[in-house]
Amino acid sequence: MSLSIRRAGISAIALAIALSTPVFAQGTQAPPAPATAAASPAGEAAAEKAEAKRPAIESFTLDNGLKVVVLPDHRAPIATQMIWYKVGSADEPKGVSGIAHFLEHLMFKGTKTHSQGEFSAAVSAIGGEENAFTSYDYTAYFQQVPVEALREMMAFEADRMENLVLTDEVVLPERDVILEERRMRIDNEPGAQLSEAVDAALFQNHPYGTPVIGWRNEMEKLSKEDAIAFYDRFYTPNNATLLIAGDVTLEQVKQYAEETYGKVPRRADPGERVRPQEPEPLAARTVTLTDARVTQPSVQTTWLVPSDNNGKPGESEALDLLADILGGGTTSRLYRALVVDQGIAAGTGAYYQGTALDDGQFMTYGTPRGDATLDQVEKAVNAEVEKIVRDGVTEAELEAAKNRVRKALIYQRDNQTSMARRYGAALSTGRSIEDVESWPDRIEAVTVAQVNAAAKQYLQPPRSVTGYLLPAGAQTSADAKAPEGSPEAAGAVSPTDGAPVAGDTRS
Repeated sequence: MSLSIRRAGISAIALAIALSTPVFAQGTQAPPAPATAAASPAGEAAAEKAEAKRPAIESFTLDNGLKVVVLPDHRAPIATQMIWYKVGSADEPKGVSGIAHFLEHLMFKGTKTHSQGEFSAAVSAIGGEENAFTSYDYTAYFQQVPVEALREMMAFEADRMENLVLTDEVVLPERDVILEERRMRIDNEPGAQLSEAVDAALFQNHPYGTPVIGWRNEMEKLSKEDAIAFYDRFYTPNNATLLIAGDVTLEQVKQYAEETYGKVPRRADPGERVRPQEPEPLAARTVTLTDARVTQPSVQTTWLVPSDNNGKPGESEALDLLADILGGGTTSRLYRALVVDQGIAAGTGAYYQGTALDDGQFMTYGTPRGDATLDQVEKAVNAEVEKIVRDGVTEAELEAAKNRVRKALIYQRDNQTSMARRYGAALSTGRSIEDVESWPDRIEAVTVAQVNAAAKQYLQPPRSVTGYLLPAGAQTSADAKAPEGSPEAAGAVSPTDGAPVAGDTRS
């Protein structure tokens, strides 16, 4: 099954498109976020015209508390169903880390009505796609199928919301599966191990410091009783949001929803999502991981910043634009300075992770090129951060970043799944449909003064954790270089080369 991934090494603009690049339940990865700057003027004009004609998004709530959102898209006879539960790893009780992700696996087992594999076989038989993903703040399941199969998919999904059957014969072998998943994705990946350690250092009090997949010593003890208790408390219609995107009408979805999900009783009240919060950070922290498996050294610095949900008005938008200006692609300050002008980095960038119920994160990263050391790259990244904190951004830079956001949001709506993900993530982290719809206007309203204020307030050393990924033999970042004979040493570069390896985090 899956975990949401933060460390994709892409800009905040790309993250706004996908709201994360998940590793999905069936072991495949989502396609990369679409580029935001390559569209032709004619294509942009056509997209903007299509956007103006986009049908209105509508919603309703069933008697059992399930909120349903309809995202019409009549260009092709297909439909996407996504059910989002407002529970993730940060909502887990102490001592059972990983239970949210474990239950996501178990949801693909049988129910009182359908045998194990029957749901997936029905999706496959009609050429559809399905998957699921777990994050800190939510767990989601989806199918994309021909529109005539939508009601059947809704019936299957409603059934496993109520009738999941768990026995030791089902649960214990699947526990071995998630332990192997941790071995493959975390224990055997130094970059993922570093990301895990950085998160634990950044979030000293909040459960965001615990990995989505869980700590191994606690995963080994997860039981059938743990899974059932979690399922009974959180997998209730009044704790979920259903999104239907595609060639549908409000009346059609309403009928299907009442005939399927409407019959699922409200069986629990999960209560308010109250979590321990982070104290004001007092000291910069560093984490160093040295491993013989590391072939490309890297450095990443992560700051604790507000999210779209808990920030003051305009702060999240300002941080999003700041990330794009600082490190959002080949026109960004970091890329121009480290890759083009100085030629010392194989890859560098910055992004803002703001889709969260609680605090967000702002990150920069860099990897050396040629004879440059990791220490040189770190100092150059820090110099650009210090410069933007000291001198601020320009009106021209801000307008260019807004233009990229504007286009990204238009093209994001060209994909049913990514559009549904955007709304689902927001609705699961304390935001509303209106908040999502007003995001472009809020971006347009951001001023240079707001961006500069965000940089000065939040990109401060005490709020940061710096992580170093070093190869065997390197004592410090001053010893770490790109390996001889590698593409990085030879000068082959890409905006995201050397980006930190994906680890467990919010979307």
